[in-house]
Amino acid sequence: MRQGAGTLSQPYEVNPMRPLLHDPLRLLQLANLLMITGVLLLLLGVAGAYLYDARLTLGQVVLCHALVILGPTGLKIGYVMRLLAQRQFALAA
Repeated sequence: MRQGAGTLSQPYEVNPMRPLLHDPLRLLQLANLLMITGVLLLLLGVAGAYLYDARLTLGQVVLCHALVILGPTGLKIGYVMRLLAQRQFALAA
């Protein structure tokens, strides 16, 4: 049994993501990192899927096309997280 599980002093485990969502600075840093990663994945996917497709195997081209979808998804999620962090900053002021 895990430490702290089932005891009266701590009936449930502490969620490690909770402080991240309530700290606007950490949330903003994570959002910026996610946005940068999304742009890099998009650029890598476009380069592989459309510029270097003749040099890649079929599996690699399919992976690059998947990156063209996953990159903007990460960018959008990072942008929403950034908006949330900015709103938390405004409410704290």
